Order: sequence, then C-alpha cells, then structure tokens
Amino acid sequence: MKTKKNRSLSLLLLSSLLLGPAVAQAANPTPRDQMRLDFDKAVKGKTVAWVPITLGNPIGDMWTAAMRQNFEKYGIKFLVRDPNFSTSAQLQAVTNLINQKPDVLIVQNSNVTLLTKELKRAMDNGIYVIQVNLLSNQPTDAYVGVDYVDVGRQIARDIVKECGGGKSSGKVAFVQGEATATDSIDQLKGAMEVFKQDKSIKLVSTQAAKWDSNKANEITATTLQQHPDLCATYGSWGIMQQGAAQAVKTAGLQGKVKVYASSDGPRSDCDLVEQKLFHKILSFRADIQGEQVSNAVISLLQSGNKPGSKRMTILSNNYWVTGKQERNYCYDLPK
Repeated sequence: MKTKKNRSLSLLLLSSLLLGPAVAQAANPTPRDQMRLDFDKAVKGKTVAWVPITLGNPIGDMWTAAMRQNFEKYGIKFLVRDPNFSTSAQLQAVTNLINQKPDVLIVQNSNVTLLTKELKRAMDNGIYVIQVNLLSNQPTDAYVGVDYVDVGRQIARDIVKECGGGKSSGKVAFVQGEATATDSIDQLKGAMEVFKQDKSIKLVSTQAAKWDSNKANEITATTLQQHPDLCATYGSWGIMQQGAAQAVKTAGLQGKVKVYASSDGPRSDCDLVEQKLFHKILSFRADIQGEQVSNAVISLLQSGNKPGSKRMTILSNNYWVTGKQERNYCYDLPK
C-alpha cells in the first residue's frame, strides 16, 4: 500500500517537473511566443463575409478557394453568398450580412454605384470593408486588385504598335463587361489616353457584353460584318473575350484580327493564346489576388484601426502572356 502511494507521489512530482516549464512559458511567454498569441487573439473566431458578383467561374472560384484555405487555417469563420450576376440579389445579400455584423465584409462590385450606401453603413457599424478588383464610388478600408486605367494604357500601347501608324485600317473594337463597372470605365479611359495620340487609330465599337462570352461573340460577329478590315478587338475580361475570339475564327479572320484581353489568368485563356485565338492577354493572376485579399483581412483585424478611418490599397501586378513560355502566369483551379 505504501509502495503504491509512493509511486503515485513520484508520478505527481515527475509531472510537475515536466509541466512546470510549459506552465511557466504560458504564464510568461517570450516575445516570439507573444507575437503568435496576439495574432490568434486578433483573428481567431472572427467572421468574414464574402459577396462576389458570381461564382461558378474561374476568377470567383479561385478567390474563394484561396480565402477559404487561409481563413480555415487561422480559425476564421467564412460566409459566402453567390448573387449569380443579379444586382438585386447582391444588394440584398450585402444588406443582410451587414445586419449580421461580421468583422470583415469583402465585396466585388457589380458597378460603381450599387453598393455605395451599404458599404458606408457597414463601416459606420464597425465592419471592415474590402473591395476586390472592382471599386465602387465609396472608398473603404481596403482595395485589392487591378489598376485598370494602367491596364488600358498597356494594352492600348501594344494595339497601337500593331495597328497604328498607317500599318493597317487602324480600326479597333472595345468589348466592355458591364458599362458602369470599374473595369470597363477605367480600361476604356486608359486606352483612350493612348489611342488619341495616334490619329490613325479609330475606335469603331464600344459595346457591353455584360461579362457574357455569348454576347461578346454576337457583338464581335456584327462588328466584323460592318468592319471586315478590323485590326484588333480588346475585351475587358478574358473569359468574356473568348466569345469574341471564336467570332473572329468563325469569320475566317484568325491571325488577321488581333484579339486582346485583360485576364485574371485562368488556364483556358492561356490555352487560347497558344492556339493563336488570342493574340495576347495581360494577366493579373486571380490566385495571387486571393492570397492578397486574405492578407488584407489579417492586416485589418490586427490593425486596431476603427473601420472607415484609414484606407489601404494593394495593387496587382500584370503579366503579358504571348505563348507557351508564359504559361506560369495562368493558374489551375484547385481540385
């Protein structure tokens, strides 16, 4: 009996000796340990809500996958709402989420005006707001995405090099996404700054396909009937502009009409470059953007700033894809 009691006391003493350093470490963490403890306190258990324009396409799905992976790793609850291209559904989703008071609201704006009042209301209610790739007229805590004016300039300079100076008809068509969305407004603005410098360039069509490849196909087919000597067509989004590329091919003008696109970098866009259906794309890599959005969330949660008090901008890099050698600038969706 005494032996059993002694053994129990020995085990208790050994446990206290082994656990002692751990308990002391928890009570008195090192500066390195404290950094992680502060990080967990700032982000763990927080709620992030995400409302894109739509899911079921490479860009939306890539952003969502990247965010979900990061947020799950850090113990953040992730709410996702899919408006499926409906502006009324997007507005309703944002309104309902603000009423639920997440810690961070992430949105991709359908146009520059739709969500302005609600984004301000969110910040007034203590919610950080991040806008992804498409800005509204309401500034928020963070913007992560493309400088579309600069993208317009970059693509326009290449079009001028290929089509300007009297080398061709100089005729160019611009296929917009949504006419009142940032990507369309700002890319056209940047492109026109460049086109106006060469009098031989003539913008013969600027129509909105509403991010629909079938609509882009119809618009481009009609434009080619009216202007069979078109030199280039430029689309504000790669997936949509794939329809324009097919219209050029159907018209028997592949290689004659140069097809350009601003692209989020899905593998299908790279494939069309290699098949010579796209002349060039300028990729901004949605997979990298998803990581940047996640980092913006983490930064805001640790900042201690009052929502709406400061603004942060994280701009995407853009990469020309002209052939197989630049395939690394396109991404594959995670399985």
